[in-house]
Amino acid sequence: MKFLAVVRQVPDGESRLKIEGGKVDLSGVTMILDQMDEWAVEEVIRLQEKHGGESVVVALGPERFEDALRTALAMGIDRAIHLVAEGYLDPITQAEALAEVIRAEAPTLVFTGGQQADWDAQALGPALAEALGWPVVSWTTQIELEGEGHAKAKHDLDEGAEVVRVALPAVFTSQQGLNEPRYPTLPGIMKAKRKELKKIPVSLQSRVEILEQSIQERARLNRMIDGKDPVAAAHELVRLLHEEAKVI
Repeated sequence: MKFLAVVRQVPDGESRLKIEGGKVDLSGVTMILDQMDEWAVEEVIRLQEKHGGESVVVALGPERFEDALRTALAMGIDRAIHLVAEGYLDPITQAEALAEVIRAEAPTLVFTGGQQADWDAQALGPALAEALGWPVVSWTTQIELEGEGHAKAKHDLDEGAEVVRVALPAVFTSQQGLNEPRYPTLPGIMKAKRKELKKIPVSLQSRVEILEQSIQERARLNRMIDGKDPVAAAHELVRLLHEEAKVI
């Protein structure tokens, strides 16, 4: 068996971003393995530990993505493949390029993040399944391999959860609750330096061009409430929170 995870590198959520020339400036920003991809990597490792075989991690992105791949290797993945490409690439273009590598690897299944933090989109997993011609189970919170090339998976719906049986190979996307990712240990980090990380330069043309980027900012209303009458002030605060802020 072979279990494969597709990952991305994204800005740390605590980083302060800035705009230069209409584009997000990532210089000086801490970059990390996408949290939802961490769940995908952890699940691939757990499946390998339970069923044997090999674990592989694949990424498509600039040279800096190597750090995210090394993190996955330090967590316990066997080897990595890095499709090196600079600049923005839309999910469909990425999925088609990744599909070529995945077909060659012929894994039992593929896991990737349910939502890409930098895109704020859920497109990559379904696009990858479409490019491969495989079934897809999104927002997976539990998976169990069954005999005769099938898996049983539980995944989230808007109204609750659903358990499905799917033929393998298939693509699964992660969701909170799937697992608790392990931290890379010092021995794991040292071993990761010796593990195979294959780099494949690719030249791709995105279907989508980014014209301008901006950072969402929330303006403060600075509403002041007359505090001479504490009871009346409390009632007014509750009214504003309920009718205007809509947080209660």
